[in-house]
Amino acid sequence: MIEIETGPERVLIVGVETGDYTAEKFDELMQEMQSLTQTAKGQVVQVIRQKLDHLDHRTAVGTGKLEEIKACLELEEIDLVIFFNALSPSMNRNLEEALSVRVIDRIQLILAIFAMRAKSREGKLQVSLAQYEYLLPRMTGSNKHLSRLAGGIGTRGPGESKLESDRRHIRARINQIKESLKEVTQHRERTRSRRQSGRDFNIGLIGYTNAGKSTLLQALTHQETYIQDQLFATLDPLTRKLTIKGYPVFTITDTVGFIEALPTELIEAFKSTLEEIRYMDLLLHVVDASSPARHMHEESVMNLMKQLDLDHLPMLTVYNKSDQAKSSFQPILSPHITLSAKNPDDIERLKEAIWDQCIQHAESYSVQVFPGEADLLALYQQNTLVEAIDFDDEKQVYQVRGYRRHLNSQQN
Repeated sequence: MIEIETGPERVLIVGVETGDYTAEKFDELMQEMQSLTQTAKGQVVQVIRQKLDHLDHRTAVGTGKLEEIKACLELEEIDLVIFFNALSPSMNRNLEEALSVRVIDRIQLILAIFAMRAKSREGKLQVSLAQYEYLLPRMTGSNKHLSRLAGGIGTRGPGESKLESDRRHIRARINQIKESLKEVTQHRERTRSRRQSGRDFNIGLIGYTNAGKSTLLQALTHQETYIQDQLFATLDPLTRKLTIKGYPVFTITDTVGFIEALPTELIEAFKSTLEEIRYMDLLLHVVDASSPARHMHEESVMNLMKQLDLDHLPMLTVYNKSDQAKSSFQPILSPHITLSAKNPDDIERLKEAIWDQCIQHAESYSVQVFPGEADLLALYQQNTLVEAIDFDDEKQVYQVRGYRRHLNSQQN
C-alpha cells in the first residue's frame, strides 16, 4: 500500500499558569514545550496561555479561553492540541468533544518522544508499559479516541499495534509486559552484579535532557554514540570503558535525560534503568551552562535525585558548553568543573577531576610485591589506581601504594 507523506502535524500548545509556578519558571517551561513538540516532529503553529488560580475542573481552561482555542483551530487548521498541564481523563474527554480534534498533555507528549527514542527491547517494553497504563483510565465506552490511533504525536507504540478496545485485554497486555520486563531486569541485575564485584570505578552521567551527556561520553571514551541537539536524544543506558592516566579501571554509563516534573509513569516504568544510578561510585551531573533555564534544570535534577533517594551519592557537577555561556555565568553547585566537551584540553582536566574524586571516595592501600611477582604487580596496575611504586633496597621488595574502590561500596 502506498503511503502518502502528509507532513508534520500542525500543533496548538495551551498552557495554564497556576499558582504552582512563578512567571519566570512558567515561561521557561512553555519554551520547553515548543522544543518537546518539535522533537516529536510536530509544527508549533500557535501558543495560547492563560493565568488561573487553578485548572477548570471540566476543561482546564475557562469558557472564554475555550472559545479562543476553537477560533484558533479553525483559522490555523490545527491537527493536534497539546496542553502543558496534566489533564485528568474527564478533562481530556471534555476537551476532545468540545474541540473535535485530538488533545494530549505534556505527559503523553514525553511518552511519545520516549517511544521514538527507545531502541533496546527493555526500553521499548518500558515505554509501552507507561503508555498502556496512561491510556487505560482514558478509555471510554465508545473509545472514539482510540479508533484514531493510526499515527501522529502521542500514538507511537501501543497505538501502532492497534490498542484493543477491551479494558480486560489492555490489562492482560500490561501484565505480559511486566513479566517480560522482569526477565530483562533480572539480566540487568546480573550484569550489574558482575560489574559491582569487579575493581572498576563505576561512573554515571546524569543531567537535564540535552545537557550534552552523550557528547561528553564520546569525548571521554573516543567511541561513537548517538549525538543530536534534541531533547531525549539518548534513552537506553550505554556503558563504556574509560582509561585515565593509562589506567583502564573506569566504566562510564550514560543515562536517560531528566526533565522538570518527570512523569510518575516514566519513573515507575524506568525503575530498573534508573536503578543503574544507585550503584555508581561517582555521578557526573552535566549542566548546560549556556541554557537560560540552567537554574531550573539544576533544581529539577537535584529534586529528582532526592525523590529517588539518590542525593547522597558522590557527585561532581560538570558545567558543559562553556564556549556558548554568557560572560556573566557563575557556577552554583560544588564540587564542579566548567568546560566544553568539544575542547580536548578541557576533557583532560575533567579526567583529572574524575581521578581526584574517585581517590577521595576510594580505599587506600599499601602492599609489598616481590620482584618475582611481576604478574601481581601488573594486576595492581590494571585494577587499581596506583599512586606510587617504590623499590625498597633493604627489603628487596616493591612498595605499592594506591587506591581501589570499596568492594562493599554498593549503595543502599
